[in-house]
Amino acid sequence: MQKVSVIAAFLLLGLVACSIDESNVAPPQTGTSACSIDAQKQFVVNKMRDVYFWNDDLPVAVDLATFATPEAVLEHLISFQPLDHFSYIDLAAADAQFFGAGQYEGYGFSSRFEAADDLRFIRVFSSSPAGTAGFARGQRIMMLNGRTIADIEANEGTGSLFTLPTLEFTIRRPDNTEFTSTVNAGIVTIDPLPQHRVIDRPDGTSVGYMELVTFISTADDALSGVFETFRQAGVTDIILDLRYNGGGLVSTTELLGDFLGGGVPGNTVFSRTLFNDNNSAANRTALFARLAESLSLSRLVVIATERTASASELITNSMKPHVEVTIVGSTTLGKPVGQLGIEFCEKILRPTAFETVNSNEEGRYFDGLAADCPAIDDLLIPVGDNTDQNLTTALTFLETGACPAQMIGPTTLQKPRKTGDLRNSGRVGAPWREFAGAW
Repeated sequence: MQKVSVIAAFLLLGLVACSIDESNVAPPQTGTSACSIDAQKQFVVNKMRDVYFWNDDLPVAVDLATFATPEAVLEHLISFQPLDHFSYIDLAAADAQFFGAGQYEGYGFSSRFEAADDLRFIRVFSSSPAGTAGFARGQRIMMLNGRTIADIEANEGTGSLFTLPTLEFTIRRPDNTEFTSTVNAGIVTIDPLPQHRVIDRPDGTSVGYMELVTFISTADDALSGVFETFRQAGVTDIILDLRYNGGGLVSTTELLGDFLGGGVPGNTVFSRTLFNDNNSAANRTALFARLAESLSLSRLVVIATERTASASELITNSMKPHVEVTIVGSTTLGKPVGQLGIEFCEKILRPTAFETVNSNEEGRYFDGLAADCPAIDDLLIPVGDNTDQNLTTALTFLETGACPAQMIGPTTLQKPRKTGDLRNSGRVGAPWREFAGAW
């Protein structure tokens, strides 16, 4: 059977049951001639004409003989829509492993460019191959397999090297000492909610702080425990740190909305999911549900960067009509759309297939959600540290109702390379690839 799922994340969005009429296209079946390359290419074209959100923009004719793979066909199709940096094809097993168990195969880090040849770790999972090798936030990657970052970027791009099973890293620490380590990629298990705490304020009230790495099912129980802690502490203001959260499951996003929406009347609209005209019967409305751990929230502060996308933007936008929402940091990526997941021939096609809007019908934020209080993400300071400028800015806003004067630091407010650049390096697609170091 062909499987269909719905996602809402930066490069993957969320598995939500959805009924779409696909009787007009028979899916290729693994192990049969229907899984020939030609059949797969035709399948991709047929599915895109049916479910693609911008299907009216697709070319009228596609010469499949000019493309070697179904992936190349998809790349050609989405090139006609400048807003789509998100559709992709990947292995179905890797997709299921990430969303089902929070695992992926890679090195276990994320990185970003501070300058053209200055590539830094922004996050390293402690139990990952990268963590075991001694890599840490703020360190600079000087060389990969003996080549400089400038040389690699001038040619195939660093993302291509991060797909290798073994890689030699030359790393410079913040104190300018260097070391070299050869690292083998392995299975990385993500802790989706690595930290949370209750912060007591001088006025006697309490703020809940939590860092959410990604929206996956393994976060659900953790979120329940965190919000029970917040509820018992009398928390009414939340700081939600989504600075590197590229999205995840719609179901987990809606669960978080329920925890945050304890003060919202039941059966109030959280969000609406809207498909193209072919599939408008699949449009759905998500409603708030009151849970035992739900908070009657007064204010929500979201810490964001240009990596904050999709499901992270969905929770931010969907809460805005119901509580006071303030964004601290910098403008988000801008992904108000999501993807279906359609399995075929041991692969999964993730075409951008729907948009989301909040209860006020607000969406279409392709330029991102703008920060209300700018703050610097200093890689030399741990995320959520007492001296973290994003956290101190959020706390100042909650205490005073105003943004502090923008602070100066060694890291500038910089917009990283656009997603399209990642696509050229062959590393756009799934969230675990961003964790593997695709950026």
